[in-house]
Amino acid sequence: MHSDRSGLPATSAAPYSRSRPLPPYRGILAVDLKGFTERPAIDHEVVSRAVPDLLRISLERAGLARLWTDRLFPATTGDGYVLGFDPALTPLVIHPWLDTLQDVVTELNVHALGTAPLRLRVGLHIGPLPDTADAFGGNGTARTDTHRLLDSRPVRAVLAAHSENITHVAAILSDRCYQDAVASGYTGRHRDWFHEVPATVDGKAFAQRAWLYVPSPSGPPPGRTAPTDGTTPADGAAPADGTTPADRTTPAGREGAGSATGRHRAAVTRVLRAERGIINTGSVHGGQHLTNLDGAFRPGPEGGHDD
Repeated sequence: MHSDRSGLPATSAAPYSRSRPLPPYRGILAVDLKGFTERPAIDHEVVSRAVPDLLRISLERAGLARLWTDRLFPATTGDGYVLGFDPALTPLVIHPWLDTLQDVVTELNVHALGTAPLRLRVGLHIGPLPDTADAFGGNGTARTDTHRLLDSRPVRAVLAAHSENITHVAAILSDRCYQDAVASGYTGRHRDWFHEVPATVDGKAFAQRAWLYVPSPSGPPPGRTAPTDGTTPADGAAPADGTTPADRTTPAGREGAGSATGRHRAAVTRVLRAERGIINTGSVHGGQHLTNLDGAFRPGPEGGHDD
């Protein structure tokens, strides 16, 4: 960006002042971890680093390695990750990649005995975004809307309404993404797999039509009634049994986060990662459990890997 005589950066022409070409259309993929802030602070860095590794490994297994290699404006969000990609690949990202991501996260969680399972929300959108190849690339309404979708009430409610032992990934697609890739018939999943929802975010002026996709749906956790629409208690209301969300976030036995067992479990959970593709998970009392997801881990920037 050029500077004027005052030394301040020059701004682009004002909106609506003249016509100019749109930036290229991009696919936008963003993920967030459920319950990240509820984990002990000592876990935050290693869990954050695990997210891009899970994305890379699952994309490679789904035959989309080039999407990771050629990713645009990649960035960590602390408890998640965002990247841009060629929108022509959107049907393949929806299927088989979302299902493959579910498989990879499940594989990690199955071997991570004694830890709180990793569970991911995924947001997918399509829109015009510039790529300036620097820290400011990829900024625009399409990216903002992707993060709003990811933070919206319906997709958050999915993971609360489905078993943490089975459902590890919940995705929300923008209406544009759904219409272009799913309703058109290009995605290898029938449109009946997708559930229309009104996506809203508490405290934000955001309301859009969106579509949920859950690769491995499951019954509600014990003590929780399934929503009448079969997917999301979008109103966020407490169930008839009077339990709170904290009471429903742990496995059978349902020790709430406020119980002695729940506090102990949160306090001892550790997620550690060793080199060479091994994610080391466990608790201080339950021992350590090594999961080698790809055997080719290379420490480096952006989640501890190099391309």
